[in-house]
Amino acid sequence: MPASDWLPDQTTSSFLFEVDGLTIGEFREVQGLEITVDVVRYAEGGANGYVHQLPGRVQWPNLVLRAGLTKGDNLFKWIKACSGEGLDANDKKLARRTGALTVLGPSLQRVRTWEFDGAFPVRWIGPTFAVDEQATPVEEIEIAHHGFRPRDVA
Repeated sequence: MPASDWLPDQTTSSFLFEVDGLTIGEFREVQGLEITVDVVRYAEGGANGYVHQLPGRVQWPNLVLRAGLTKGDNLFKWIKACSGEGLDANDKKLARRTGALTVLGPSLQRVRTWEFDGAFPVRWIGPTFAVDEQATPVEEIEIAHHGFRPRDVA
């Protein structure tokens, strides 16, 4: 791969997550940005020196985002639209969305973006509070999706 295909070393400030262009929040930690291709093994009669290995299904684990508290209500509006009464109001049909995860540099410039197809929230964990604890409150959101692709940063 030519050197021009690599981004220069970047210090990451945070990760911005958007759904259909609407900001959900800025996050400090991201897990699940990976692809696994299953391997299907096929033993051919007479070929005793090896077993054919063929590409199978692609697996996309859920995306897990962690941060301090989100500032706006867009996260909960999205969760509500994808569950309970929101699902009932849409005849029990899930309105899958396009999510975008963007790496933000130190001066909040967009460095790299991935788009997630068919995204919907599947879990939210709120912060744990204790009066005698000085830790920053952290919330976590888990998002299921049908795969992702890199997108050029505008």
